[in-house]
Amino acid sequence: MPPSGSKRRPVPRALISVSDKTGIEGLAGALHGAGVEIVSTGGTARLIGEAGIPVTQVSELTGFPEIMDGRVKTLHPAVHGGLLGRPGTDDEVMAEHGIGAIGLLVVNLYPFEDTVARADCTLDEAVEQIDIGGPAMLRAAAKNYRHVSVLTNPSQYDDYLKALKRGGPDESMRFRLAAAAFSHVARYDAAIGNYLSSLDESGARGEYPGQANACFVKAAELRYGENPHQSAAFYRTLQPPPGTLATYRQHQGKPLSFNNLADGDTAWECVRRFDTPACVIVKHANPCGVAAAGDPLAAYEGAFACDPSSAFGGIIAFNGPLDGETAGAILDRQFVEVIIAPSFAPEALKALRARPNVRLLEVPAGEGHDRHDFRRIGGGLLVQSADTDIAGKDELKVAGRRKPDESELADLMFAWRVVKFVKSNAIVCARGGRTLGIGTGQTSRVMSVRLAGWKAAEAGLSLDGAVLASDAFFPFRDGIDSAAELGVRAVIQPAGSIRDGEIVQAADEHGMALLFAPHRHFRH
Repeated sequence: MPPSGSKRRPVPRALISVSDKTGIEGLAGALHGAGVEIVSTGGTARLIGEAGIPVTQVSELTGFPEIMDGRVKTLHPAVHGGLLGRPGTDDEVMAEHGIGAIGLLVVNLYPFEDTVARADCTLDEAVEQIDIGGPAMLRAAAKNYRHVSVLTNPSQYDDYLKALKRGGPDESMRFRLAAAAFSHVARYDAAIGNYLSSLDESGARGEYPGQANACFVKAAELRYGENPHQSAAFYRTLQPPPGTLATYRQHQGKPLSFNNLADGDTAWECVRRFDTPACVIVKHANPCGVAAAGDPLAAYEGAFACDPSSAFGGIIAFNGPLDGETAGAILDRQFVEVIIAPSFAPEALKALRARPNVRLLEVPAGEGHDRHDFRRIGGGLLVQSADTDIAGKDELKVAGRRKPDESELADLMFAWRVVKFVKSNAIVCARGGRTLGIGTGQTSRVMSVRLAGWKAAEAGLSLDGAVLASDAFFPFRDGIDSAAELGVRAVIQPAGSIRDGEIVQAADEHGMALLFAPHRHFRH
């Protein structure tokens, strides 16, 4: 078990050598004020010295100059002995060799990830950013956490200085800092391995490394997994892309569950694809209602009307601020698990306090997205590039005799944005900027069409004059025939079937407009 005792250690000497110099002057000044001797290297030492803080060059400690353009400076017994020495056990040998104890190590590593992120980065530039002495010192200090503290991130400085004022960090804090240091080194080595193993024989960089090393940080332990007997946790990437769900801040409500976050991700990724006010309601990983309108309330009402029964207990996402009137309408109309929005008006927060168990997630707006999707299978990992494509009007091909009119085209584009977030085989029927019927997860595409029609009828919605989006091509004309029976007047689907000609012929027979999109959008 991790230590929980209070064993505090005085800090006679600190060694500071950082690439990210954020907050270093303040840290060094506070250490000096606490009577800590500061040893440093290169540019870090110059920065500390220029701030008027006494600093000892590491070369004075080792009796050996920094050589090879600074690549060799800390790989010395005076450094590693000072970090690994154990009071009461190694006193004699340390005294014999003139090694002084180092009670604090402050190190963060060369900016390898930032360097290789540049499109024009060369192999030589990448290799030059492989830190050698830094990881060695971090491992030494972290291994000896019972006697040494190690800081790897400026975010740790304030807590450390508070502990120093209380007589030094206790063993439980040093243990947590050590764990963070080992994670820092592991993450760094993973980035190097990913980069180098992605290079082919010519030195060109491929999209997928030979060995996939992914690093995530635990953000929260969840109430449970997909089912109550399963445990679960949520991990963030180190730098979640701006605008992704992982950047959320929870305002109120019970702790999140696995399903809350999985469904919330679908709702949020769908709703932020719209430029006008929009609302998406998700239940069991599928949108059950989507609408875009002039304001959040109208968007919510349109989304809710598509499938009121499925909306019960769902996840609701908005792509703009949630106002008090809309929040009140939600509470009056349904039970909701999670509401997601870029911001909440004070009136909305006040209204929603009446339901303290409702989770409110604020996700700052942003255009970022993950480059890859990951999925576990038994004993392995599937990785693919993220499906971020949204076809523009100029990429669509009129396949039949009739062109869609402007109203139909707008609805086709709306439905096409939604269908990529519905589980395959996916069918979305829409009209007037809102979904009317959604067919999800059927093993037969024609059954998804019929399910969409049944769902619309169940909600009392007519599909006369509606449009239909299919995430992949119809393999047989029965899908088009079924859509026509429901009153659908225009269809968008990818091309690629050996029976595309039959599909076009069926659309022409029914007087339907048919657009071919450039890509399919399977979602399993």
